[in-house]
Amino acid sequence: MSAIPPAGVAAPRVNPLQRIWLREIGMEKLWLKPAPAVRQADAQVIDLKKEASVRPAQVERPDPASPVALPVAAAPQAQAAPGPDAPARVAPAVRSGPPPRPVAKQEPEVAEAPVIPVAERVRNATLDELREQVVSCTACGLCQGRRHAVFGHGGQPACWLVVGEAPGEQEDRQGQPFVGRSGQLLDAMLSAVGMSRERDVFIANVIKCRPPGNRNPKPEEIAACSPYLMRQIELLKPERILVLGRFAAQTLLGTEATIGSLRGRVHQLKTDAGPQIPVIVSYHPAYLLRSPVEKSRAWQDLKLAASLN
Repeated sequence: MSAIPPAGVAAPRVNPLQRIWLREIGMEKLWLKPAPAVRQADAQVIDLKKEASVRPAQVERPDPASPVALPVAAAPQAQAAPGPDAPARVAPAVRSGPPPRPVAKQEPEVAEAPVIPVAERVRNATLDELREQVVSCTACGLCQGRRHAVFGHGGQPACWLVVGEAPGEQEDRQGQPFVGRSGQLLDAMLSAVGMSRERDVFIANVIKCRPPGNRNPKPEEIAACSPYLMRQIELLKPERILVLGRFAAQTLLGTEATIGSLRGRVHQLKTDAGPQIPVIVSYHPAYLLRSPVEKSRAWQDLKLAASLN
């Protein structure tokens, strides 16, 4: 038996013989009954199925009102079309050529601290402050090659002030004045006239740092360092000064005369802090080690210094 056509599908056309056969079995009315009209909801389902067959599937957006709906980014708002009086929008200019070169960041300028001359720094310094200044001094190039700056050493108050030229190799190593062979000879000379560096003699140098290779001090080095010596004299206030060597004598007395013309007599040193101080000039112990025949003249100089009241 033929099946009844499904709902919504038009019945196929039949010939007269088929119609007679359908009438005999009582199926004519059911088979030839017109198909019912398709409801609007069913039509929408059919249309959706047709669209799905020709277009790729689209993700259905969840209902925002649903409690299980996921957050969806809001669609951009449509911009209203500009009116006739609205200013025309100008497209940004497109730069052609190579990209601009980066501008270097300028660091703020830092003003350098003014360099205070040594004479100004030592003017009101105490002996301990003066020592610290000598140790950290960079007024001349000798600071670059030194191991220790040699401030000086001895008794305080000082009856005698012994002034040499500059530290040697041993003095630079130990940071003390006259500690090598020259220092041993000087101690013996002072002991011969009843003086001691530990009790009543203070020993210092014009130059506080060793010149390379024990060369002679340069005029600019003497000029940079001599304010330390002058302040030492003002603070120690020695009763007399024994100057050893040509550079020390010429610096302290402000002369270019030779040792031979300066020794054997008493000079006077005028300071800003007190009365004149007697000055005796003699040979440097290092020179006496090389020229022992001059020791007799150095002995005469020592006796002259000891005889001063």
